[in-house]
Order: sequence, then structure tokens, then C-alpha cells
Amino acid sequence: MSFIKVTLEDGFEVSFPAGITCQEVLQELKGRNTGAIAALIDGRESDLTTRLDESCRLEFIDFDSPRGARIYRHTASHILAQAVKRLYPGARLGIGPAIDTGFYYDFEFDEPISADDLDRIEKEMNRIIAEDLPLRRLEPSRREIKKVFSKENEPYKLELIEELPEDEIISCYQQGDFIDLCAGPHLTSTGRVNAIKLTGLAGAYWRGDERNPMLQRIYGTAFPTQDQLKEHLHRLEEARKRDHRKLGRELDLFSFQEEGPGFPFFHYPGLIVLQELTQFWREEHHRAGYEEIKTPIILNRQLWENSGHWEHFRENMYFTRIDEQDYAVKPMNCPGAMLVYRTRMHSYRDFPRRIAEMGLVHRHELSGTLHGLMRVRSFTQDDAHIFLLPDQVEAEIKGIIDLVERFYHIFGFKYRVELSTRPEKAMGSTEQWEKATAILKRVLGDREIDYRVNQGEGAFYGPKIDFHLRDCLGREWQCSTIQLDFQMPEKFDLTYIGEDGQRHRPVVIHRVIYGAMERFFALLIEHYAGAFPAWLAPVQVVVIPITERHHGYGRDIYRRLAGRFRVSIDERNEKVGYKIREAQLKKIPYMLIVGDREEESRRVAVRSREDGDLGPFAVDDFVRRLQQELEEKR
Repeated sequence: MSFIKVTLEDGFEVSFPAGITCQEVLQELKGRNTGAIAALIDGRESDLTTRLDESCRLEFIDFDSPRGARIYRHTASHILAQAVKRLYPGARLGIGPAIDTGFYYDFEFDEPISADDLDRIEKEMNRIIAEDLPLRRLEPSRREIKKVFSKENEPYKLELIEELPEDEIISCYQQGDFIDLCAGPHLTSTGRVNAIKLTGLAGAYWRGDERNPMLQRIYGTAFPTQDQLKEHLHRLEEARKRDHRKLGRELDLFSFQEEGPGFPFFHYPGLIVLQELTQFWREEHHRAGYEEIKTPIILNRQLWENSGHWEHFRENMYFTRIDEQDYAVKPMNCPGAMLVYRTRMHSYRDFPRRIAEMGLVHRHELSGTLHGLMRVRSFTQDDAHIFLLPDQVEAEIKGIIDLVERFYHIFGFKYRVELSTRPEKAMGSTEQWEKATAILKRVLGDREIDYRVNQGEGAFYGPKIDFHLRDCLGREWQCSTIQLDFQMPEKFDLTYIGEDGQRHRPVVIHRVIYGAMERFFALLIEHYAGAFPAWLAPVQVVVIPITERHHGYGRDIYRRLAGRFRVSIDERNEKVGYKIREAQLKKIPYMLIVGDREEESRRVAVRSREDGDLGPFAVDDFVRRLQQELEEKR
């Protein structure tokens, strides 16, 4: 019998008979990695049933890792597909990936199903789980697989098969009488999925292309325990209450119109919030030594070809013709900043030169991907492009990280960091990319910041550091980014005069703090559930006279506050309790109630949105309190 050497994740080496499975290794280890659901064999994701025929490094994956959660939920998506095929044999399968907090599967039904059918499908899924069907990996020939997935019964699967290279091994997974095209890995059996819930039904174009047939997408989620599932469903319910689209309507913040799908209309209250966010941004950037610019929305084709966007980003751009020449609506602000830099000669003494822009950009998004303010076709980016010497890069990136931390602290966000590396389609040499990536790794190491590597997800011109902030529901959103670029200076022939009197290339850092203003606004709406802190609130104070005879004193109070705060007065012929409830629903931070007692004492009865009745205040005392709160928040 031959033996192989297996190196475990802690560096411990063990000898095993060749041909042992990962599952059998687990059993031999007795008590270690008891929650393992899959394995990494020399870094490759694999089923626990995979046999080890040669020496390797072996790590185990559990649900608590992002990989493990994805594998777990991908198995749940196969259980969903099997349940649908049992109940609706004529249904055609699309795709069924795991997503951040669950999974989905796309189907084409003979007759569309409704949300009422999800309970029936979920019950069938639980029956399949109870059957504890083993999942077996198969590698059939093309002829064999085309018998399973024919044009008549599974046209979408067949389309995927026919796009695979001829020399590529095709893999499938079988559970009972159900087979699905899949690269894997998966759990060892359906019975290992303990808690599932179908959460929604939506339409989705096949492969996200509106020219293709519309399929029905069933969403679900899965967890190892019922308690984890309950906690997740509670968060989902809370997220529904906080949905920025719902609160946007209720608070009159923004709207979308049929005349411009994906193009947001900001109403007066919403615009106030955006203006406050912008003013705060300007103040902080002025302090940090940035100069603000504004560049055109439309620029000619030659510019976009030169920048690389025409080759790498064209499918996301809008185009027009002017004077019989091709122009594009800008999808990014970068080329405009390069042109501004190029308008004068620079010396090494000018660096770092920090150029910032609140720039409106447009990107073509498929209609099926649009989602309120989270995914739109026009948005404002708080871009900055920093031109600097190579030996200034690390210190500058550390300063940007400090600025990001300041912004996130103001809004009460925690975050995690990812380092995104060279994508498949990229500009520049391998040497340049390795140099840029090494710099970012060094900065993160110096700052002792934990990070994940997001392989192949860098910008086409350079690697980047991405900040994923976590909101009050534990959801993550990618907002801030820092991108290191050696390509644009080459493309735009940017130079400076060095100490030696010769021309040299600067380095460019691209960075955003908010990211897309619209998306950050949506995130804040949900994070605060529409109850913005006083410095952001569209109306900070409402004056509420108890009866009509108190209108005069109420107007006096209103006039005293109007120059200092965003204030309104509610003079409707309604009971005071009704007015207070209305102010609470509008999420106004402070209500000043005035009646006989307040008018006689020249005071106001203060009610806080958060803390209820605060008692009587002299107007000047209330002004000082609110001013102090606004200063502390900012």
C-alpha cells in the first residue's frame, strides 16, 4: 500500500493511504473540523468525497467562512431545483447560484407561478432534505450530457454546454433522480441542509439580457440551524421596513418616472440631505488640501479611446453625435481630471496635487438590474485624482485611509477591507501591476489592517483597496475605494519636471469616499430607517401651535429659528396629538409645542423624536442645545 503526506492548515503533517477521501481524513482526525462541509486541496475547492491520490495541502471549509456559506447555499439551490422539477416536470432550468445571504434559481414554467406557490415548493424541499439524498459528482461525455439536457426539455442548460470549450471536462451533480450541470463543490447529501426558507419571487431575463426570454427567479436562504434562520428572517423583515424605496416615497425624498427609468428625481427634502452630505465633503476635503473642479458630461470618442474606456467599458456607455463626430456621455470622471492636469506644466514641488470632483456620470445598466437608488443609470461620484511622486504614494494612501475612517466614524459605520488584484482584461505590464499591488499590501500591513484578497477584481488600470462598510443590520456595502494607477499617466502623456530638470511620469491615485452619492444616500436612509441625525434631517425643527390663537407666538418662534435651522410650522386645524404623530412619521428630530403656558412664560415645550418630552425650554437654551448637537455630530 502506498502512502501520501497531507499537510493540514495548521502546518501539521500526517501520512494516509493513497486514495483516502477528505471525509475519511476528517474521521481519522477525530473531533477536529467537525463543522466541515467541503475542502481546499492545494487551494482548490473540492467535495469531501474527493479522493487524495498524491501528497497535498488540505484545509477544511465550514459554513462560517464566505466560501462555506456559498457552498452550503448552492446545495440548497439544487434542492430547490429538484423540488420544482418534481412539482412542475415541464419547467426548464436556468441557473441557480448562491448569493450574499442566500441563493436563487431561475425557471421557465409552462404557466407562471405566484408567490402563493412558494409554500408548496418549500414543503417539497424539506421532503428532499429528509430523504438525505447523497450528492454525487459525475463527468459525462458531451453526448451523454446532451441526452440529459436536450433542446426540447432543457434549452438553457444546453446553451451553456455548447458554449464550453471542446476540451473542457463537463461536470454534473446527481441527487436521487435529479441531475444538474454544475462545477461544484457541494455538501455530501441533501440532509446536511438543516434550515431553509423561500423568500421571494421575481422576474429575470435569461443571462440578464432584456432581449432574452423572461424567466421566474425564486429566492431563498439556508442556514445550519433554525435559530440562525430566524435571526436572518428577522433582519430581512427589518430591512423591508427600512427599504429606501418605501421610505423615499413616504418622506418625499426622491422618485423615479416612466420617462427616465433608472434616472432618479430628487425632491426638495432629499436634495437637502444630498446638499448637506456634499457640504460636509467639501469642508473635509478643503481641510485635507484638495482643490475642486468640474468637468463636462460629454467628451469625444478619441478621449475615451485614449483612456481605454472605449475598449474596456464601452458596453456600459451612452453615445451621441455632434458635428458628425462620435461623442460619449462620461461613465467616469478620470479622463477629465487628466485633461485638467495637462493644462499646465508641473514641477516635483507641486506634488501631491489633489484634484476632487463631484462628477455626474452615466452608465448603461440593464433594466432588470435597476434597484432604487442602489443601482441607477445616472449618479454622482465624489471622485478625486491625486498626482504624486512615486516616493509619496504610501504616505498619501495612509492619509486617504485616515479620511475614509473619519467619514465612516461620523455616520457610525464599521467596515472591512479587500485588496482587488489584476482582472483578466487589464492595461499595463505584469511588472507594473505587481509593483502597484505590492505597494497596497505594504500600506495595509503598516496600518495593521486585516484584509481579504479579491482575486481579479481590480480596475482595468490598476489594483485597488475597497472598503465594505457594515450597516446597523449587519449588511455590507462597497463604497470607498483607493486605486493605484500607472496607466493613465502613460495614456495621457502626463509629465512633471523633476529635481534633475528632466521630464518624468507622475503616479495617479483614484479614490472615492462616499462612492456613488445616490447609493450612499440610499444606504443612509436604510441605516437610519429614515430618521436622519439632526445635521442631515430635511426639517430639523417643527413648531406646533396648540390652537389657532397660538399661531402668533408660534410664528415668533419660527422667525427666531428660521435663520439658524431648517424649521417649519404646522398651523393646520388639527388636534395637537395628531400633529405630533405626523411629525414623528416625518421623522423630524425636534417638535416645539406652544400653548397658553408657553406663551405666558415665553418658553417652548420641547419634544424629541428619540427621547420624547424634554420639558419646557427658554428659546435661547434650546438654540444652544441644538447648535451643540449639530457641532458634535460633525
